Amino acid sequence: MQTITPILLCGGSGTRLWPLSRQGYPKQFVPLAGTGSLFQQSAERLSGRGRGVCFAPPVVVTGADFRFVATEQLAEIGIEPGAVLLEPEGRNTAPAVLAAALHLAARDPEALMLIAPADHLLPDRNAFRATVARALPAALAGQILLFGIKPDRPETGYGYLELSSPTSPAGSATPLSRFVEKPDVAEAARMLASGRFLWNSGLFLFRACDILAAFLTCAPELLAPVRAALAGARADLGFLRLDPEPWACLPDISIDYAVMEKADNLAVVRYCGKWSDLGGWDAVWRAALHDPEGNATSGPAIGIDCTGSLLRSESEGLELVGIGLRDMIAIAMPDAVLVAPKDRAQEVKQAVLNLRQRQAPQADRFAKEHRPWGSFECLSRGERFQVKRIHVRPGGALSLQSHAHRAEHWVVVEGRAQVTLGGDTRILEPNESIYVPQGARHRLENPGADPVILIEVQTGDYLGEDDIIRYDDVYAR
Repeated sequence: MQTITPILLCGGSGTRLWPLSRQGYPKQFVPLAGTGSLFQQSAERLSGRGRGVCFAPPVVVTGADFRFVATEQLAEIGIEPGAVLLEPEGRNTAPAVLAAALHLAARDPEALMLIAPADHLLPDRNAFRATVARALPAALAGQILLFGIKPDRPETGYGYLELSSPTSPAGSATPLSRFVEKPDVAEAARMLASGRFLWNSGLFLFRACDILAAFLTCAPELLAPVRAALAGARADLGFLRLDPEPWACLPDISIDYAVMEKADNLAVVRYCGKWSDLGGWDAVWRAALHDPEGNATSGPAIGIDCTGSLLRSESEGLELVGIGLRDMIAIAMPDAVLVAPKDRAQEVKQAVLNLRQRQAPQADRFAKEHRPWGSFECLSRGERFQVKRIHVRPGGALSLQSHAHRAEHWVVVEGRAQVTLGGDTRILEPNESIYVPQGARHRLENPGADPVILIEVQTGDYLGEDDIIRYDDVYAR
């Protein structure tokens, strides 16, 4: 049985699913459909053995901001990554795939790689694994395999793959005739009727040596900087930080444009199961379970006399009620609400740009922000004060730090917190508190098996997150 190494690409921002997906915590790490996050579903789908395939531990390619989220979510489902490559900055899929290929080829030039964006929905795990198994002979023979999705509607939001023959069975490799950019409705309908076109899923299977040869032929200018970024990579807490200086010289380019549209050894494998890239709220509605009127609801949300609508509340304390909605999207978060016609879902990205121009924090950040040690959320804020709820997971530890502009009052409400203040360390039980003066060195840790939750009241003339002087940090920030 051949072993395949999954390459999980999870560095995107997913702004078309705002306000649930934001730059600070994008859609691949959010539970959007099914159990667990999309990233966790992707990792589980491509793990273990069965259906004719055996998967090695995944190689994860992500940004430094998401490194702890990715490894924490893998740990939750019992998967240990083979490597986690940290991109200094996003450069699209071509540099990411090339870095993973060079990393694997250093140990085994013929290693099989399955490239998988970690934000796609593929609910039928067994069907997909069986399709991969049927595609293996072509990959072992040196072909670069693209997985094409059998379309069920004239979709204008996807690129297409034209097959040289429309009659090939599912799972067999068929030569690719050409790539087709996102069409208009009339062209999409014509392509659907012809039977010769599949959606381009962004999933690929090939040997490391074959994709490196394709880069050498089609995009040789990428090889030197990516090799240099790997050669200068620095190991950091189990992660591999690619060297930022050569990485900065790389263009922002997709694997399709850099290689796939130029290579001559491409073949397409047809997948007939359910698939979605969940590229907008209309896609989330389509993938959800519907009531008899075609509505999909999530969380404390109800629809009265609604049809074909998506109503989703992401806060237990926020009731979302829709009345008389027709083909609408309504997404409620504690700090932002989106309401739009379903057929204008792709315009959400423009809304995010407008919010950024207004410097609205909701454009990219949540009220709840994730950290390697846990999370915090702002409960209230004024000109000279801020109240936060801080959650420290078992074993978590904030850095030893001080603040130049603020003092802090901590009240423990759950768990047992270990607090270092100056040269003194003590345990705080629930209902106990401590005052941290401005400029004092301090640290908060959770040595126990249960989460620590505390309320923090900050007071001072500046309350920004950048008012931190770190003296020691177990997460090497």
